Amino acid sequence: MKHDRVGSVMTMDVVRAVYDTPSDEVARLRAAHGIGGLPVVDEDDRVIGVVSETDLVAHQAETPGPHRTRGRLRLTALSPAARGRTAKVAARTAGQLMSAPPVTAHAEDTIVAAARTMARRGVKRLPVLDEEDRLVGIVTRRDLLRVFLRPDADIRAEVIDEVLVRALRLMPRGIDVSAAEGVVTLTGRPERRSDAEIAVAMTRQTDGVVAVVDELTWRVDDTRLRSDEQVLRGVTDDRLRTL
Repeated sequence: MKHDRVGSVMTMDVVRAVYDTPSDEVARLRAAHGIGGLPVVDEDDRVIGVVSETDLVAHQAETPGPHRTRGRLRLTALSPAARGRTAKVAARTAGQLMSAPPVTAHAEDTIVAAARTMARRGVKRLPVLDEEDRLVGIVTRRDLLRVFLRPDADIRAEVIDEVLVRALRLMPRGIDVSAAEGVVTLTGRPERRSDAEIAVAMTRQTDGVVAVVDELTWRVDDTRLRSDEQVLRGVTDDRLRTL
């Protein structure tokens, strides 16, 4: 089954900074290019951090008033989170401003894997690396959504062709496939329970599928037969070992 790769949807012309890029220049680049953040790279073009919109907001927060003793603030009395925010405000370079280590993806990663990384780590964009971990692009949530917002007709056609016909070698009329707003419903009665379970699992992995409604039944529960055979084989092996 075909899964689009991150490299097929990423933006290759990446706005980036180096460790010593002034923080004011980082803010200017972000505004000029209309981007939420940008990666920070070393001399080998390897990503060492990311300056996000949150980092920039922290840096541009209001500074203490003229009567406050900012220079004497005891950072050791602050929580780790508070110390981090204070450091962001005082940052003068991209390296001091960035969040590290960076959350990244590789060009050969599947779009599904990249989307899960974004959701798990709570980020809106991922620097994309090549086989040598060098920066080759950047991918955003919007880029990934272009794949997930596939027409229902395309999703249905791929499930029938890739899952039922090519993978399971089933006649399309044996299982009915319908799709509505990315939700695929499978109905019918294939011969084996294992075929039904594989059809559901593979459909869930199809690009653009939001959820699968499983309404499949089966004629033969071959999973139970395999389980019984394994138990019988185990009993036989135990007896042979006692001889």
